[in-house]
Amino acid sequence: MANLPSQEQPVILAEHIQMAFFDPSPLTILSDINLTVYPKQSVAIVGKSGEGKTTLLHILGTIEEASAGNLFIAGNKVTASLQNTLRNKHIGFIFQAFHLLENATVLENVLMPLKIARKNVSLSSPYYKRAIELIDRVGLTKRLHFPTSKLSGGEKQRVAIARAFAHDPDIILADEPTGNLDHNTAQDIQSLLLDFVKKEGKALLIVTHNLQLAKLCNACYELESGYLRPI
Repeated sequence: MANLPSQEQPVILAEHIQMAFFDPSPLTILSDINLTVYPKQSVAIVGKSGEGKTTLLHILGTIEEASAGNLFIAGNKVTASLQNTLRNKHIGFIFQAFHLLENATVLENVLMPLKIARKNVSLSSPYYKRAIELIDRVGLTKRLHFPTSKLSGGEKQRVAIARAFAHDPDIILADEPTGNLDHNTAQDIQSLLLDFVKKEGKALLIVTHNLQLAKLCNACYELESGYLRPI
């Protein structure tokens, strides 16, 4: 497939994605997934537990490799040699379980994707200044040098949001970002995430059980029996 014109180029284009396991017995998780996510578009995927929503998100984020199908990120076909480069440049992740470095500080966690991408994070660098700005925007300036182990669940997810945006990705992939939070905190995090996506001009692909959150997205799909259907 040739690269698409820039004005029409999706951030993510998935074609006939399949995922199957054969040990200890054959099991098909994803049968034929086709999905397009455009710049600044927000897309939600809902479905029952065990349908493979997280597996699909990991495949689209190049964390896992599909059994079959093609995946394009920002017009580039994902291959074994390119997946790390494309992930580090174009994708930010937010996880239900936060996946923070618990003994590292808030600032160190937000700087981590920049370090992985080998950016200059010295005190005078624009990347360091962006990290500080993001931490301020999620309301954690006073926690800048706190180890994340000392934070509440809501504060940890705020750190995760700042971290996801730190390297200025094209799309945020969020896996149940409010799933580990109480109702009021979940509402705050939901509003914060959607506000960030809008103001930063990013695309969002979110897996969630929260139908209220899903309905706030531009498009919503249900994953059932290995297929996506619009709802």
